[in-house]
Amino acid sequence: MPTDDSPKSAYELAMERLRKKDKEEGVEERALTPAQREAIAEARKVAEARLAEREILHASKMRGVLEPEAREALELEYRRDRDRIVSDRDRKIDDVRRGTK
Repeated sequence: MPTDDSPKSAYELAMERLRKKDKEEGVEERALTPAQREAIAEARKVAEARLAEREILHASKMRGVLEPEAREALELEYRRDRDRIVSDRDRKIDDVRRGTK
């Protein structure tokens, strides 16, 4: 981090503004506990594994389908699955950060 008299990067300026906004809105900043960090890492690891599994299954299905309509349906299903997995991961991480799980 630069000293107070040196110029600040855009990132540092943005972070200062966000901290100030959070303070004004009453949002308290607290560090994650080791257990929370571990739970977040686990949620990310599980989601990553599920995404990799879906990608492999999708590629396998796509190899056997030549019709454009069927390929489009498979692609839509794949995107929906990816979105659901990412959404589940983000929800779990938010729950851990809030301390509800």
